[in-house]
Amino acid sequence: MAHELATTNGRAAMAYFGDTPWHRLGTRLENPATAAEAIEGAGLDYEAELTRMTTVDDIPVPNRLAVVRSDNRQILGTVGTSYVPVQNRQAFGFLDAVVADGSLRYHTAGALGKGERVWMLAKLPDDIRVKNSDDVTEKYLLLSNSHDGSSSLRVHFTPIRVVCANTLAIAARNGRGQGVSIIHKGDLVAKVHQAQQVLGLAKRFYDDAEEQIDQLARHYPSLRQLEEYFRQVYPDSPDGESSRTKNVRQEMLRLFEHGIGHDMPEIRHTTWTALNAVTEYVDHYRSTRGKTTTERASNRLESAWFGSGARLKERAWELALQMAT
Repeated sequence: MAHELATTNGRAAMAYFGDTPWHRLGTRLENPATAAEAIEGAGLDYEAELTRMTTVDDIPVPNRLAVVRSDNRQILGTVGTSYVPVQNRQAFGFLDAVVADGSLRYHTAGALGKGERVWMLAKLPDDIRVKNSDDVTEKYLLLSNSHDGSSSLRVHFTPIRVVCANTLAIAARNGRGQGVSIIHKGDLVAKVHQAQQVLGLAKRFYDDAEEQIDQLARHYPSLRQLEEYFRQVYPDSPDGESSRTKNVRQEMLRLFEHGIGHDMPEIRHTTWTALNAVTEYVDHYRSTRGKTTTERASNRLESAWFGSGARLKERAWELALQMAT
């Protein structure tokens, strides 16, 4: 389910640092030195408190607790009694410990819904330059956490292509997913300590990603391969091809030819360009529900990073590798 951008004291609970992100949400701030400064700037300096639940007749609800936001007392979700909340400062402070020399650069922090899902995006040093061209992909860590029991604390490896600022969703080569996940139970301090292997995992992930991106950029699909690729990325329903499905695939073909940065000679008409046609479609053109421009933009962001849009990108990545090999 999509969520509108959360608010804190009447303003959107989101801030960005440096260049304007593709979704254009949030308030621009000076680059923060610590995660704590980023949290304050994005309006995320609240606690997730556990409260016992009762019925309207004051009968205790067994084995369930409500997660309540400390600053405005809004209920963020209901959880079991073994649930241990990971506070925003704990979660995001983890990123400060990942790179002790300060080479991490914070880019975006925000919350969705009533504040039940929070995230922070931080840039790692070094970039991926595709076939030694001007097509640069930057390396990011995306930390996300929920306060409603829907997901664990997670650090995703999230490449972002600079020319269009679109987010890629790359599956790890070992098939075990990407990133580090910490369940909201047990000894969280020990688990965070174990998760500090994230930098080594990220380095291996991005080394693999650089090799695979170059592989995609060296492959030139035929028109028949390209049409089949988009058909598999966005397949027909069991009832057959609909006009909407056909239009989506036509839009992807258009973006393959005319998408942002797709005229660079080193990558033009390659499988790398086909993949980025899908990411550009998801991040900018895919229909999104919402009553306001901000609501539609925040719903698109959630989908592109955590929901159906992210899954569509993952499928596009896996199918692109299959086509290139």
